[in-house]
Amino acid sequence: MDFRFDIIQEYAPFFLKGVLLTIGVSIAAIIAGLILGLIIGLGKMSAKRFIRLPFEWYINFFRGTPLVVQILLVHFGVMPLFFAQPSATVSLVVSLSLNSAAYVAEIFRAGIQSIDKGQMEAARSLGMTHAQAMRYIILPQALKRMIPPFGNEFIVLIKDSSLGLVIAAPELMYWGRAAQGQYYRVWEPYLTVAFIYLLLTLSLSKLLHYLERKYSNQ
Repeated sequence: MDFRFDIIQEYAPFFLKGVLLTIGVSIAAIIAGLILGLIIGLGKMSAKRFIRLPFEWYINFFRGTPLVVQILLVHFGVMPLFFAQPSATVSLVVSLSLNSAAYVAEIFRAGIQSIDKGQMEAARSLGMTHAQAMRYIILPQALKRMIPPFGNEFIVLIKDSSLGLVIAAPELMYWGRAAQGQYYRVWEPYLTVAFIYLLLTLSLSKLLHYLERKYSNQ
C-alpha cells in the first residue's frame, strides 16, 4: 500500500488545532455536565414525585435518543433562538454538556445511594442539616467511588466530540474528513485521527488509574 506521509505532514497543524479543540470541548462539557448532573441527580432523588418527574424525563430523553440527533436539534433548532449565526463549536459544547449531564446524574445518584444510610443518620444526630450532611459526610465519600465512572464518561465525551463533524465544528475528525476530501485518500487521514484519539484516551486511562490508586488508599 502506498502510504503518503506528505498528507499527514501537510495537515499536521490542522490536526493539532483539532486536538486542542477536541480537548477544550471535552473539558468544558464535562465541567458543565458535572454541575448539571449533580443538580439533576439530586432532583431525581427527591421524595416528592412532582419534583422528581421532570428530572427523570430529562435523563430518559438524553439517554434514549442518539447524540447526533441532539447535536442537530441544538445547532439548528435551539441555538438560532438565541444567536443569529450559531457557532458550531458552542453548539457542540452545549449538546455534549446536556447529554453528559444525564449520565453524570445517574453516576451521582448511584454513588450517593452506595453510602450507608447510617452515615446520614449519624450526621443528623450530631445536629447537621441534610445539606450539611450531604456536603461534609456523604459527597466526599461518594466522590471517591465515582472516579472510575467519571473517567469513563470523560473518555466517551472525547470520542463523542467527533460527531461535531455533522455541524462542521472544526474538531479533530473534521480535519480528518477535510484531508480525505481533498486527496480522496482514506488510510492516511483516518488512521492518523484514530491514532490520536487512541493516544488521548489511553493517556486519560493511565491518569484515572493513578487517581484511583491514590484515593483508594486514603
